[in-house]
Amino acid sequence: MLQQTPEGLSERYIMNQIFTVEGMTCGHCEKAVTKALLALDAQAKVTIDRTQNKVQVESDQPRAALAKAVADEGYRVIT
Repeated sequence: MLQQTPEGLSERYIMNQIFTVEGMTCGHCEKAVTKALLALDAQAKVTIDRTQNKVQVESDQPRAALAKAVADEGYRVIT
């Protein structure tokens, strides 16, 4: 999906990525993962379903970079 930036000067190609992440056991874990992803892309939309171990990210960042941001917080990214 193409999305115009707030300044209207360029466009971002937004990808919807879904990861399976092990180790998220509480609300603090969700906040840590969300914070790590937003540090990589402040405009990302992050949705977490801890009961299903799923993290959904809408971002223009590469999948590998998003997975690394989560893994760097100490969580295991399965897919």
